[in-house]
Amino acid sequence: MNRTDRLYALVEELRAVSPRPRSARWLAGRFEVSVRTIERDIAALQAGGVPIWAEPGRTGGYVVDRARTLPPVNLTAGEAVAMALALRRLGGTPFAASGASALRKLLAVLPAADAAEARRLAGRVHLVGGEPATPVPAAVADAVTARRVLRLRYADRVGADSVREVEPLGYLGNPTHWYLLAWCRLRDALRCFRTDRILEVAPLPELVTREWRPADLDIPTERVRPLSLL
Repeated sequence: MNRTDRLYALVEELRAVSPRPRSARWLAGRFEVSVRTIERDIAALQAGGVPIWAEPGRTGGYVVDRARTLPPVNLTAGEAVAMALALRRLGGTPFAASGASALRKLLAVLPAADAAEARRLAGRVHLVGGEPATPVPAAVADAVTARRVLRLRYADRVGADSVREVEPLGYLGNPTHWYLLAWCRLRDALRCFRTDRILEVAPLPELVTREWRPADLDIPTERVRPLSLL
């Protein structure tokens, strides 16, 4: 067994018995390597973000947080590349960073041979044209989840900028632009702020309690479609 396969197998062994621990000596016997090799492997997994910790004591050992790890994912090379293409379209949206993180996690749990085949296929796919999308500021990308009031410096369509406090409520997206949907305290009304026109943003300590409905928008409700995960 090569090291890459052993790292995957180590995580799976710890997941199978979680929350019970496995000692380094037991794991060394299971994978027919030295205790020192197991310790180096565990350190590498921890450095890569796998939630493994050591429990002290005579019956202690290594434990993995099962809820925060994934078993190997059986994606074909085509499925993995399709996901990469879909996630590329997230550039310039509030979910670009989360999409990149999700793709890294999926590739990390693919069996080594499948990941290698997916990378070979991806190397044969080329995208033409298109300017890099303007990144959405992290505070804006996190705004709806964090439910924190924001102070924005915002440029309108003619380039005039203003500073205002807003209560983030959601996002609106179309094929061209993404918008932060928020209650604007300057205008005392619901407003849509194009994310590439947000010049500066600062989260404030105050939490957002306001809610909204699609009917509150000045857009025909039949044109507003909620996102579905399926």
